[in-house]
Parts: sequence; structure tokens; C-alpha cells
Amino acid sequence: MYAAAVAGYRVGPDYIEAHRAFVAVGADEHGGRVLGFYSLVLAPPELDLLFVADEAQGRGIGRLLVAHMQAEARAARLDCVKVVSHLPAEDFYHRVGAVRTGTAFANPPAVPWDRPEFEFRIPSE
Repeated sequence: MYAAAVAGYRVGPDYIEAHRAFVAVGADEHGGRVLGFYSLVLAPPELDLLFVADEAQGRGIGRLLVAHMQAEARAARLDCVKVVSHLPAEDFYHRVGAVRTGTAFANPPAVPWDRPEFEFRIPSE
């Protein structure tokens, strides 16, 4: 049911020019396939579109993408980064250190369900 929310959604050149976008690409048996993706929106600070391919989940790719995002946020001198999660990813965000801050309410027809909101606190070095 979550796939319907992003069906037809495309990340194009305008989006990539406006935000910091990063891709995890597989090697070896994955043959250079895209395994994961995220973007960091700087103003206001938000982790946007974090996805890991279904077949690549459980291999630590999401954790690596979050760690990379935190390093990018620190380099940009951000002190926190918001993320709106889908329900199945809620446990993942808890495991990688995000703190639940609220709820993003449904916005039908695009998103017909409430979603948990989190925040990554970015300590300065």
C-alpha cells in the first residue's frame, strides 16, 4: 500500500540541483545496481526520500545512508534533521537514533494515513 504513495514519482534534475542527493550502488553480485537513495534538504532541514531496495534491506545499507546523512548535516552545520516516516520504517528510525517528535497527519488522496515524525539530533564535533 505504501508503493502507491510514490508510484510514478520521479527524482529529476531540478530536484537533484536543489537538494543533496546520494545513492548507494551495489558492487559484486549487485552489478552496479542502485540499492538505496536519500536526499538531504537543507532549508528546512529534512531527510527526504530515504529508500532501500526491498532485496537489499537488512544488509546495513539504510544504516550507512543515515550515517552519511548525519555527516553531511554536520558539515552543513545543522543541529537537527526532521524525517517523516512510513509506519513500517518506524522501528528502523528508532534503531538508528532518531527521536519521535510527533505525527504528520494524513493528506488524502496522496497520503491517506498518518505518519510518525522523527528528528535526528546532530551533535557538533
